[in-house]
Order: sequence, then C-alpha cells, then structure tokens
Amino acid sequence: MIERALIVGYGSIGARHLRLLRAALPKADIRVLRRSDTGLSIPNASGCFDRVTTACDFAPQVAILANPAPFHLELATALAGVGTHLLVEKPLSDTLEGVDELCTLCAARGLVLQVGYNLRFLDSLQRFRADLAAGRIGPILSVRCEIGQHLPGWRPDVDYRQTVSAQRALGGGVLLELSHELDMLRWVFGRVAWVSAWTGQSKTLEIDVEDCALVHLGFAAGPVAQLGMDFFRRDTTRTCTAIGAKGTLRWDAVAATVAHFDPEIGVWAALHTSTPARDDSYRAQIEAFLQAVAAQTPSTVAAQGADGAAVMRIIAAIHASAREQNRQIRLDEAL
Repeated sequence: MIERALIVGYGSIGARHLRLLRAALPKADIRVLRRSDTGLSIPNASGCFDRVTTACDFAPQVAILANPAPFHLELATALAGVGTHLLVEKPLSDTLEGVDELCTLCAARGLVLQVGYNLRFLDSLQRFRADLAAGRIGPILSVRCEIGQHLPGWRPDVDYRQTVSAQRALGGGVLLELSHELDMLRWVFGRVAWVSAWTGQSKTLEIDVEDCALVHLGFAAGPVAQLGMDFFRRDTTRTCTAIGAKGTLRWDAVAATVAHFDPEIGVWAALHTSTPARDDSYRAQIEAFLQAVAAQTPSTVAAQGADGAAVMRIIAAIHASAREQNRQIRLDEAL
C-alpha cells in the first residue's frame, strides 16, 4: 500500500501528474516539491515542500519528477537514496553525465526507475508496433518519421520564450523536448547502431536552442530511419511510416490511426482508429508505474532507466554528428 508520494515540480505536466496520481491513490499523503510558494494550497496535494532535504525526510515511497531536465539527476539520486521508486519525466537528463550512475543505484536498491515516454501507451502506436512485429509488410526496408508543432501554440496562455522548451539552461530544444520520437523509434525498430544529423535554428523563434533537426538513424536490424523534428510547423504532425518489402504501414499519432498500403490491392486501408483523451496515455503510464512498484517487476511496456539512458546516448551522438558536419557517429563511440 502506497501511503506517501511526491510530485517534483508544479508546471503544467506536474499538475497533470498530480491530478492523475491523486485519482490513483485517493487516500495517500501526496506532497509537492517546488521552489517557492509553499504556503499556497495546491489542488489534490496534501502539502508542499521547498527543500530537497525536507522532501527526503518525508521518505516518499514513490515520486514523479516533472521539473526541468537539468535538475532530474540530483533530485532522483537523493530520492533513490531514501528508497523512493521513480517515474522521471522525459528526458532522463539534459546530458549523459550521471545517467548510468542513477540507473546503477536504482538497480542496486531494487527501485523502479521509469521514464515518462508516454507515447508507448497509445493504442495506435501499440497496434503499429504489433503489426510490424507480426510481419504484415514483410522485412522493413526504410522508415520515415516526422514530428512538428508550432512552439508558441503549445501553451497559448504563457509566453513560449519563458518555457522549458525555449531555454538551453532548462533543457530545451527539439532533441530533448521531442525525444519521444527517439524512444518510439527504438521501441518499434530496435537498437540504434549509428546516427548522422544536422541541427539548426530557423530564426523565426526567439529561443537559444535548436528548433529543427534532420536525423538519420541506422538500426542494428538493418533499416535506416529519416527523422525530421521542428518547433515551427503550423500543421501539427506526428507520423511514422514503415516501408516494407510487402507494403507500407503508417502511424499517425495526431489522428490516432494506423493505415496499411497493400500493393496487391493498390489502396490504403485503415487498420486502427481511436479517439483517445489527452489524459489516457499519462494515466496508463502512472498505472504501469504503480503496478511495477507493487509487483517489484518493471513494466513490459513502459520505458525504463536503461531506455532513457539509451535515448540520451542517441542525443549526444546527434549533437556530435551535427558539430562534425553530419559525420556518421556509431553509438559505441565514446561521446
């Protein structure tokens, strides 16, 4: 029975996690760790801390870290030190430094370390992955993936220039903020062996981080993926198309569909259509986390610490390739 829980950070995603965790644990003592304003009443919270030491003295059994990525590791390490199971919002950090040490610490203490790549809990993505694994389109030859959304429209009620996404010091930029796609590609197509990449700034947004990236990822299983990422696209897009020897399969996250092109018929056919609510994947992610804690066994769907670390290695390799004019960087190189 979980009696004490902690939410770290109370921005939009922290508030969402708090609301959903309260629904899952209606009787628990759930506190929020934030920088200030501890005297304010927070809906769904039992109380508030403004110091890490006080939060650790509370000895939460579970914690969800929803603060900016550069501060994840310090807090996660402190909480793991008092035996807290962790769900860390993506990305696991903003650099590789200390990531493996956190994974080792949690493993040594028998703690769940889950990373918030909630796309894995979308029914449409699970169907896409299952159909590919079942060989619906035969051997996969090539992959095309796009993610684009106009950053000022993400949270219309706030100045986008003040958000985490827009600031290097808070872990912004398309590679970290849109790293869902990197985890998704690993989860669906397997281990990434190499990358080559270009990153840039369109100069249309007032931010100090990259707002676009074009990446090639070579998978150990053979195919190569082309991934386009940006913060300026007005028609919000999140798609992945797998081209196989016997047809094509397309996942559209925005439309929540999976479609199949069968060359024998010569037309696209819908295989899956759903209408998920925005909370659904986050709720499923928290349920998987709590079930993993209760069973002392990691979820078979959720991203684990090792998955988060693998994504960080891919991001480091992308940065290295971009610095070196698109040089192919193998993931086993020292980064």
